[in-house]
Amino acid sequence: MSDAKLQSVLSALSQTARQLDAVPSSQAGPDADCVKLDTNENPFPLPITVMRTALRALKRHYLYPEDDNFSLREAAANAYGLSQDQVIAGNGSSELLGLLYRAFLAPGDSVAMMSPGFSFNRKLAMLQGARFLEIGWGKSYSLPIEQLLLGPAKDSKFILLANPNNPSGTFVPVADIDKLAAQSDRLIVLDEAYVDFAPDDALRLVNRHSNLLILRTFSKSYAAAGIRVGFGFGHPELIGRLRNIQNLFNMNLIAHAVGISILSHRAAYAENHKHIKHERQRTMIALSELGFSVIPSYSNFLLARVPSGQNGAWWQASLKRQKVLVAVFPDDGLENHIRVSIGTKAQMDKFLSAAGDISESLKTQRLPVTQR
Repeated sequence: MSDAKLQSVLSALSQTARQLDAVPSSQAGPDADCVKLDTNENPFPLPITVMRTALRALKRHYLYPEDDNFSLREAAANAYGLSQDQVIAGNGSSELLGLLYRAFLAPGDSVAMMSPGFSFNRKLAMLQGARFLEIGWGKSYSLPIEQLLLGPAKDSKFILLANPNNPSGTFVPVADIDKLAAQSDRLIVLDEAYVDFAPDDALRLVNRHSNLLILRTFSKSYAAAGIRVGFGFGHPELIGRLRNIQNLFNMNLIAHAVGISILSHRAAYAENHKHIKHERQRTMIALSELGFSVIPSYSNFLLARVPSGQNGAWWQASLKRQKVLVAVFPDDGLENHIRVSIGTKAQMDKFLSAAGDISESLKTQRLPVTQR
């Protein structure tokens, strides 16, 4: 295609699409021997019973998956004590977030998110031509209920918050969410992606508040990030309208089978979750001894302020040179932090060894020549 033809084609894009740059070719993935602690995956294999279900489903690869995810929604409703019409299933909870933005927002509308939060929401709002309001957490990551009810967020089409929150790992009492939903006439979207690592969940509030929608995913606590299984729980009228705008066959048949099997074998993950909580505590203590300031976490990751002298990006690059990958964030106030996913004991040992080596080298660099 000539440059002139290309420009003619590009000029036909919507105004929003014209604001986006073309995505360049992706770089090669990390080395196979890298310790990957940057995207909060669960490092353990599926239980053998779930794996066998996936392999049996693969034999039916030539068939379309079930439309409207009927059996998966039925299994989730039975597992969580809800009715089937209170459940929507998605290609990960990220698909369900996209549905919400399409369903609720027109150009000029606003949506509010507790910040720092899941940054992909900014792009989803931009694609709808909506205003994206970031509302800061209260002291010690408490929920600023009055600000949400009376401040700029009061006119938003919906309010997003995660519990536990990403990237902080912090948790707010379910009673606070109950209070917010009771006093607000806005839709409250509660992302519980990490709730299996927390002391409580808000699913019992779904029958109490018609303006509450809860999102869950099997990517974090159930080791199915690559399979893409997510759920939304809410009032049947809201859930039914969202289901009506989903893509046809939005999930694949392996995801259906794995999702149903996980729902039947959640107890098989107990040791997995216990290990992650143990390694989370061990890693927090070890990082604190190295001079990091670590926020107590109720998720499968830690957000840690790095020791003074270097910022988060410097630590990320230094750890990467030692084949350890961690996440950093450009958000105001997070420049001096790294986020570390909790992996296996061997993975966390390698991370802590690398962090210790880097810390020791920094001490050596600071010593006067006569003390080296």
